[in-house]
Amino acid sequence: MLTKIENLPDHVLGVRAAGEVDKNDLDTVFLPGLQALADRYGEIYYLLVLETPVENFTAGAWWSDLVAGIKHLTHWKKMAIVTDQKAIENFTDIFSYVDPGEAKGFQLSELDEAISWVSIKAD
Repeated sequence: MLTKIENLPDHVLGVRAAGEVDKNDLDTVFLPGLQALADRYGEIYYLLVLETPVENFTAGAWWSDLVAGIKHLTHWKKMAIVTDQKAIENFTDIFSYVDPGEAKGFQLSELDEAISWVSIKAD
Protein backbone atom coordinates (compact mmCIF):
# COMPACT_ATOMS: atom_id res chain seq x y z
CA MET A 1 0.00 0.00 0.00
CA LEU A 2 1.20 3.48 -0.83
CA THR A 3 0.22 6.45 1.30
CA LYS A 4 1.09 10.08 0.77
CA ILE A 5 3.33 11.63 3.42
CA GLU A 6 1.84 14.88 4.65
CA ASN A 7 3.56 18.00 6.04
CA LEU A 8 6.29 18.20 3.39
CA PRO A 9 7.09 21.30 1.34
CA ASP A 10 4.64 21.79 -1.56
CA HIS A 11 7.32 20.98 -4.14
CA VAL A 12 8.04 17.53 -2.59
CA LEU A 13 5.97 14.38 -3.15
CA GLY A 14 6.44 11.98 -0.26
CA VAL A 15 5.17 8.40 -0.42
CA ARG A 16 5.35 5.61 2.17
CA ALA A 17 5.29 2.00 0.92
CA ALA A 18 4.16 -0.73 3.34
CA GLY A 19 2.84 -4.23 2.73
CA GLU A 20 1.95 -5.15 -0.85
CA VAL A 21 2.16 -2.38 -3.44
CA ASP A 22 0.13 -2.86 -6.60
CA LYS A 23 -0.68 -0.98 -9.79
CA ASN A 24 -3.75 0.63 -8.18
CA ASP A 25 -1.52 2.17 -5.49
CA LEU A 26 0.68 3.73 -8.14
CA ASP A 27 -2.31 4.87 -10.21
CA THR A 28 -4.05 6.57 -7.26
CA VAL A 29 -1.15 7.93 -5.17
CA PHE A 30 2.17 8.01 -7.02
CA LEU A 31 1.26 8.94 -10.60
CA PRO A 32 -1.17 11.78 -9.75
CA GLY A 33 1.41 13.20 -7.34
CA LEU A 34 4.14 13.15 -9.99
CA GLN A 35 1.87 14.71 -12.58
CA ALA A 36 0.80 17.46 -10.19
CA LEU A 37 4.43 18.40 -9.47
CA ALA A 38 5.37 18.31 -13.16
CA ASP A 39 2.37 20.48 -14.06
CA ARG A 40 2.80 22.97 -11.22
CA TYR A 41 6.59 23.27 -10.95
CA GLY A 42 8.03 21.61 -14.06
CA GLU A 43 10.24 19.50 -11.80
CA ILE A 44 9.93 16.61 -9.35
CA TYR A 45 11.32 16.27 -5.84
CA TYR A 46 10.41 12.80 -4.54
CA LEU A 47 10.75 11.04 -1.20
CA LEU A 48 10.02 7.31 -0.95
CA VAL A 49 9.97 5.67 2.47
CA LEU A 50 10.25 1.98 1.68
CA GLU A 51 9.07 -0.04 4.67
CA THR A 52 8.36 -3.20 2.69
CA PRO A 53 10.62 -5.54 0.71
CA VAL A 54 10.71 -4.74 -3.00
CA GLU A 55 9.39 -8.26 -3.58
CA ASN A 56 6.03 -6.91 -2.31
CA PHE A 57 5.67 -4.71 -5.41
CA THR A 58 3.49 -6.46 -8.00
CA ALA A 59 4.52 -6.66 -11.66
CA GLY A 60 1.86 -4.08 -12.49
CA ALA A 61 3.33 -1.70 -9.93
CA TRP A 62 6.82 -2.08 -11.39
CA TRP A 63 5.48 -1.42 -14.89
CA SER A 64 3.61 1.73 -13.81
CA ASP A 65 6.74 2.93 -12.00
CA LEU A 66 8.89 2.39 -15.10
CA VAL A 67 6.42 4.20 -17.37
CA ALA A 68 6.21 7.14 -14.93
CA GLY A 69 9.99 7.37 -14.68
CA ILE A 70 10.35 7.55 -18.44
CA LYS A 71 7.40 9.92 -18.94
CA HIS A 72 8.84 12.39 -16.44
CA LEU A 73 12.52 11.76 -17.19
CA THR A 74 13.40 15.42 -17.72
CA HIS A 75 11.43 16.60 -14.66
CA TRP A 76 13.35 14.67 -11.96
CA LYS A 77 15.42 16.97 -9.75
CA LYS A 78 15.87 15.03 -6.50
CA MET A 79 14.86 11.58 -5.33
CA ALA A 80 15.45 10.33 -1.77
CA ILE A 81 14.85 6.64 -1.10
CA VAL A 82 14.64 5.80 2.60
CA THR A 83 15.00 2.11 3.45
CA ASP A 84 16.92 -0.35 5.56
CA GLN A 85 17.36 -2.55 2.48
CA LYS A 86 21.05 -1.88 1.77
CA ALA A 87 20.87 -3.13 -1.83
CA ILE A 88 18.13 -0.59 -2.63
CA GLU A 89 20.03 2.21 -0.92
CA ASN A 90 23.16 1.33 -2.93
CA PHE A 91 21.18 1.08 -6.18
CA THR A 92 19.72 4.54 -5.53
CA ASP A 93 23.17 6.02 -5.07
CA ILE A 94 24.38 4.38 -8.30
CA PHE A 95 21.21 5.43 -10.17
CA SER A 96 22.12 9.06 -9.53
CA TYR A 97 24.84 8.71 -12.17
CA VAL A 98 22.34 7.94 -14.96
CA ASP A 99 19.33 9.97 -13.80
CA PRO A 100 19.20 13.60 -14.93
CA GLY A 101 18.45 14.62 -11.34
CA GLU A 102 20.06 13.65 -8.06
CA ALA A 103 19.20 10.41 -6.27
CA LYS A 104 20.36 9.45 -2.81
CA GLY A 105 19.68 6.53 -0.48
CA PHE A 106 19.08 6.89 3.25
CA GLN A 107 18.42 4.47 6.09
CA LEU A 108 15.07 4.59 7.89
CA SER A 109 16.81 6.11 10.90
CA GLU A 110 17.88 9.00 8.62
CA LEU A 111 14.36 10.01 7.56
CA ASP A 112 14.69 13.58 8.90
CA GLU A 113 17.98 13.98 7.01
CA ALA A 114 16.36 12.65 3.83
CA ILE A 115 13.48 15.10 4.16
CA SER A 116 15.89 17.99 4.65
CA TRP A 117 18.01 16.92 1.66
CA VAL A 118 15.13 16.41 -0.77
CA SER A 119 13.45 19.66 0.31
CA ILE A 120 16.37 21.86 -0.75
CA LYS A 121 15.81 23.00 -4.32
CA ALA A 122 18.54 22.08 -6.77
CA ASP A 123 20.14 24.69 -9.00
